[in-house]
Amino acid sequence: MGLLAKFNLVMLLVFMLGMTGVGVVSYNVLQNNAREEVLHTAGIMMEGAMAVRNYTIEEIRPLVSTDLKKEFLPQTVPAYAAMRNVQGLRVKYPEYTYKEATLNPTNPASRATEWETGIVEHFRNNKDADELIGEHKTAAGPMLYIAKPIQIKNESCLTCHGKIEDAPKTMLDRYGDANGFGWKMNEVVGAQLVSVPMSVPLERADKTFTTFMISLGAVLVVVFVILNVLLQLIVIKPVRKMSGIAHDVSMGKMDVPECNANSKDEIGTLAESFNRMRRSLVNAMQMLDD
Repeated sequence: MGLLAKFNLVMLLVFMLGMTGVGVVSYNVLQNNAREEVLHTAGIMMEGAMAVRNYTIEEIRPLVSTDLKKEFLPQTVPAYAAMRNVQGLRVKYPEYTYKEATLNPTNPASRATEWETGIVEHFRNNKDADELIGEHKTAAGPMLYIAKPIQIKNESCLTCHGKIEDAPKTMLDRYGDANGFGWKMNEVVGAQLVSVPMSVPLERADKTFTTFMISLGAVLVVVFVILNVLLQLIVIKPVRKMSGIAHDVSMGKMDVPECNANSKDEIGTLAESFNRMRRSLVNAMQMLDD
């Protein structure tokens, strides 16, 4: 096996080990980055929904409170306003879903499921917790979620959810008086949930990883070719030339030209030593002939 072939085998082994190591590390990093990116977007949606809720409670409801006696307006409900806001965002981010899961909701559609109830209970049992991030298994696959507690901090909320007799009649006519009452100040009654399939960050990470590895592979191929060309010019070609001269001298051809030693590196030093050896050999042969 020639020197170039051995060098290529070693270089291929090093490149394969390097790509494997880089691939493992970069894949894990990209997975984490994609997950953080998805959670960041979910957090923005959550903050947007929270801002709409607060705006509805503090500025919209006081303006139309008297109108509720004549007609119930769902636009004055913070949860409704937040849902409508997120629906607009989901045009651009269709993978994300938003829900305000409540233990005792006025609207049955907002009732917490079993796993959502566990999240609400977590916030009820941990008053200092203001956020929860986790994964939930569903029939469609694992879901990544971010949750925040819904806590009664504004007394105006108790107008509709405190005592039944204080609730607007128009609201009772629409939803009845069976659910959504008995809430208390500072009580955690539910949780805001933004969910997204785990396949979303995984697909993003896989796509980025594939692009990165293809780019890295292309760079290594170019480096491999350049190293082969340099090795051929700097090492292989001079060594082959010296090998040819040595072969001719060994066959008795003493008139072959010397090997040019233009470089100052190890190859140049080897060429100079070879030329001295050749001259010594020629002188010795001439002395024998004399």
